[in-house]
Amino acid sequence: VQLQASGGGLVQPGGSLRLACAASGSIVRFHYMAWYRQAPGKQRELVAGITSSGTTIYADSVKGRFTISRDNAKNTVYLQMSGLKPEDTAVYYCFDSPHWGRGTLVTVSS
Repeated sequence: VQLQASGGGLVQPGGSLRLACAASGSIVRFHYMAWYRQAPGKQRELVAGITSSGTTIYADSVKGRFTISRDNAKNTVYLQMSGLKPEDTAVYYCFDSPHWGRGTLVTVSS
């Protein structure tokens, strides 16, 4: 299984980004998929997850700002992030147990 995360970058506070996690060797619609993040000096934490039935869960810190979704035809999971804050700065990882993607850096700064 390979998970290719993309879409990170530098964005100003209040801005938006969309992360994508393209999976190969795994069919995302059959699995629980999640995004985690790890900020410098902090532990990796769950940001959002989506089950095979489409149920979504979010960390309290991102509720109302981030949306996780899935495109079955593209075998890709997305994380739409809006209202970004400096504290959202982290490396974001795609997760399909027990596999981790390599991560994509999101930096929120003016």
